[in-house]
Amino acid sequence: MIETAYAKVNVALHVRARRDDGYHALESLFAFAEHGDRLSAVATDDGAIDLIIDGPFGGALEAGPGNLVVKAARALQSYLGDQRGAAIRLTKILPVASGIGGGSADAAATLRLLARLWDVRIEAEELAGLALDLGSDVPACVASVTQMVTGRGEGLRRHWVEGLEGMPMLLVNPGVGLSTAQVFSGWDRVDRGPLDAASLEALVAQGRNDLEAPAVAAAPVIAQVLTALEGHEGLRLARMSGSGATCFALFDSDAAMADAAMAVQAAHRDWWMMETRIRAA
Repeated sequence: MIETAYAKVNVALHVRARRDDGYHALESLFAFAEHGDRLSAVATDDGAIDLIIDGPFGGALEAGPGNLVVKAARALQSYLGDQRGAAIRLTKILPVASGIGGGSADAAATLRLLARLWDVRIEAEELAGLALDLGSDVPACVASVTQMVTGRGEGLRRHWVEGLEGMPMLLVNPGVGLSTAQVFSGWDRVDRGPLDAASLEALVAQGRNDLEAPAVAAAPVIAQVLTALEGHEGLRLARMSGSGATCFALFDSDAAMADAAMAVQAAHRDWWMMETRIRAA
């Protein structure tokens, strides 16, 4: 069986306050690309969870017990209370530590994949609980549809924005990995107000990524990426995703996206890029 771990983008990410439990209260519109990492699995009866990692970014990851794919598989095993096993292959196409939910999407895809492989009947609330224990972004990645995410990731609500789903999207990463904790530590603690996601126009004009400034301070090349994305014909929005360093650009047409991709790639041949679309439900 095969699953795609769809790349996540934060169309906007507003950091509102630090909670009593130490997590930051967030308001974010999550959207997902049509492409991402790939996972495949074969069932086994020995209870073992074996992981093989390949792909262009596979060398950056360990396949041991600390990998989120293995943790997700073990969490589902624990929930089921038995020892069904699986041999899993992760083909790592997305850059690591890049702000597009790679590890979280891999964990969520593992839960989806093994639930099918093992023919598991699990309530959505239980699956969300397993997902949240694995990481703040994992619950949203389980459904991988456009949604408003609040709290530390536990507040999820399907959210329709006219014109967003199916929109051409260019992802660009300059080859820099960033620690989410490091970027959050650089946030200036200023609450700049709530997120208005009522329309694409509001997201473009009033939305923001509050982690962009500390991320640029840690990796100035992010500012170069944003500059490289600006000014292209048909561009609707260019913004950093998550805690960086990947940036995304939304375009009115596939042709406009392709032209921008060609121009950016010609000027920065060492940057990673992906041409995709916002995934529909």
